[in-house]
Amino acid sequence: MDQQEEMRATHFVLVHGACHGAWCWYKLMSLLKVETGNSNHHVQVTALDLGASGINPKLLDEVPTVDDYVQPLMEFMASLPEDHRVILVGHSYAGLCISLAMEKFPHKISLAVFLTAYMPNFKSPPALLIQEYFKGTTSILDSQIKFEEDRPLSVIFGPQYMKTKMYPHSQPQELELAKMLVRPSGLYMEDFEKKNVLSEAKFGSVKRVFIVCEEDEVMKEEFQRWMIEISDPPLTEEEVIVVKGADHMVMLSQPHQLSKILTKLSYSYTTI
Repeated sequence: MDQQEEMRATHFVLVHGACHGAWCWYKLMSLLKVETGNSNHHVQVTALDLGASGINPKLLDEVPTVDDYVQPLMEFMASLPEDHRVILVGHSYAGLCISLAMEKFPHKISLAVFLTAYMPNFKSPPALLIQEYFKGTTSILDSQIKFEEDRPLSVIFGPQYMKTKMYPHSQPQELELAKMLVRPSGLYMEDFEKKNVLSEAKFGSVKRVFIVCEEDEVMKEEFQRWMIEISDPPLTEEEVIVVKGADHMVMLSQPHQLSKILTKLSYSYTTI
């Protein structure tokens, strides 16, 4: 068989951000299969619900630690064959979650995509990013954040916050769907304040790409660029991709643009 005709296969694993669930990827999932699907390129797409998220049956009180929260992702990664590699995509808060998977399963991840997401490095505790984020956040509108002393414990997004900050460029029906489906999420600061959560040998060995959303009113472009600047290992220019006209929920407001970006990446990082 000609080399150009060799069978290629890609497995995307999509991980949602705080308060959301696998449901927020529904547009992107179908587009990825159309964009990449041809006779020589098999595409598999998995979207996961983390603990107490989406249709996961657990309540927030039943996921007291970050290990409980990411258990569905870790169990899924463990279930994959040892020679099976995925493109792991984490949105927003899920950047921290996929980082834990990178640390535990570096050999099973061909590429980690941080989609306007928290992107920690192995030199500082991941909680540093959350602390810096809250320093620069001036208004949460009708969202509710529970604190213990100065440490944020959990969050639930309010309808007005979602409309003006998260979903301003999305269709009205997407916002209505979110209002019905969002659930409170823990922030697990105590777990992420620990040192040596990530290592250069494991987390640092996985290839990464950061996707910047220019019109994100939740995770401002300035904050996204700051995380890129302090990333370690550092990212190259080619590993930073910009989506214009995208709000925080880029998978809903700009699904075609995002699908094309991930499809292009899939040809460089064939996974199976």
